[in-house]
Amino acid sequence: MVQNTVSGKLEEIKGRGVSSTPVDFRPVASSVDQLEDNKVKITVEVDESEVDEAIDLAFKKISKDVSLPGFRPGRVPRKVLEAKFGQDYARSEALNEVVGRNYRTAVISHEVDTIEQPEVTIIEGEESGPLCFEAIVATRPSVEVEGYKDLTITLPPLGATEDEINNQIDSLREQAAEREEVARTATIGDFVTMDLSGSQDGEPEESLTADDFTYEIGSGFIVDSINEGLIGAKVGEVIEFAGDHPNEEGVVLSFRALVKKVEEKKLPDLTDEFVAEMTEFETVNLLTEDTRNRIEEAKKQQSADLLIEEIGSELAELVVEDPPETLIQEQIQQQLQEMAMRMAQQGMQFEQFLAATGQDIEALAENMKDPASKVVKIDLALRAVAGAENISVEQLDIDLEISNLAEHFNQQEDQLVEIFHENGQMLTLKADLLKQKAMKFLQENVEIIDPDGNPIEREAFLFLENQDKEENMSENVDEESTTIDTEEEEHSE
Repeated sequence: MVQNTVSGKLEEIKGRGVSSTPVDFRPVASSVDQLEDNKVKITVEVDESEVDEAIDLAFKKISKDVSLPGFRPGRVPRKVLEAKFGQDYARSEALNEVVGRNYRTAVISHEVDTIEQPEVTIIEGEESGPLCFEAIVATRPSVEVEGYKDLTITLPPLGATEDEINNQIDSLREQAAEREEVARTATIGDFVTMDLSGSQDGEPEESLTADDFTYEIGSGFIVDSINEGLIGAKVGEVIEFAGDHPNEEGVVLSFRALVKKVEEKKLPDLTDEFVAEMTEFETVNLLTEDTRNRIEEAKKQQSADLLIEEIGSELAELVVEDPPETLIQEQIQQQLQEMAMRMAQQGMQFEQFLAATGQDIEALAENMKDPASKVVKIDLALRAVAGAENISVEQLDIDLEISNLAEHFNQQEDQLVEIFHENGQMLTLKADLLKQKAMKFLQENVEIIDPDGNPIEREAFLFLENQDKEENMSENVDEESTTIDTEEEEHSE
């Protein structure tokens, strides 16, 4: 349960283009002082020339936005604007832009992990001269996760059971099954042909009526009571059953059915001839072995995913402090946005979903609060584990991730790096990589057992995804280094 927030952010950036308010990377005179309650004070000094430049731009914007008699938009002289609006108005507009831009630059250059909007106080320069301002802002807190080294994770056994193998093979036999009419009463798995008529709240409903309707008992119907009604029924019998409408609260659906035929399913014998006809294998033994292998491979992948999920859940339990409400609300908003995006991909508007489920956005957000709090706790816990274990993110890690993301989003690597910088996402990228490393550490060190308490060897299922890519990246770096050394030697000769 390690979220890749950078990937999600890139989807957003890719959809709308590079941010319209990119970070300015001109040198900024700034300092950071640690305060109490996970807050910091960022002090920033800005040259008067930069303020004057911003004032010029402010007047140009005002000139484009206003309409004055005798002047075309964008052609109003500055002196006319100063006379009408005053110097203070343009300076105020300029300071808002300068403060915001330099604050973002200072936050990124000092890698301050802010979680709220800052409280800004202008110390000098509100009326004239160079600018100095202070920004007090809350940062992501650190938490304690005592006991993370003693975690024990229980996972299902990795081996395929005989029932699982037989069920898989029986599904193949089902494809070639035949139906045979029987004189007995109907039971689970039988096919019943009936004349069916339905009503809604006592009124006949044509869409619920059908002659010679065939249903496999236990396969699922608009109301579950059909199964109870049909089990034990015989040809010529009339049965009645009812149930709540699955999508409309308070609406009752009633049915009347005349049983016309009962058929049982006859599966073909499992023979080498059947296997050769239906599959790529020649014998039952070969099919059975392949089925076993496929089940066990699927279980290995499921166990790898489940291990991450269970580690996350256990970590969240170790975080005793309540996470900041700001982070919880941010996570809720992210989940709502992801939900809306998924629905849009399926052709449904978010408002339609709310109407169909009888919810409002406030109730939905409230229901998300506990899961969101858990996600935030996992995030904080993984950062804490990384700190306790001296886990760090190296440039090689960043280069590898940039390469992977560039391939995924079909972007040039240098363009992707530029996007990260312009949108202030490099710190998020590093945090994601740090949490991934912390999770990898836990995957390699927690105790893993099956439900009976027997140890499970992690090597049997744990796939460390980036291991080969990291080795390839290291080899490339070594090759480049060797090439450079060789060129230097040739040059010296």
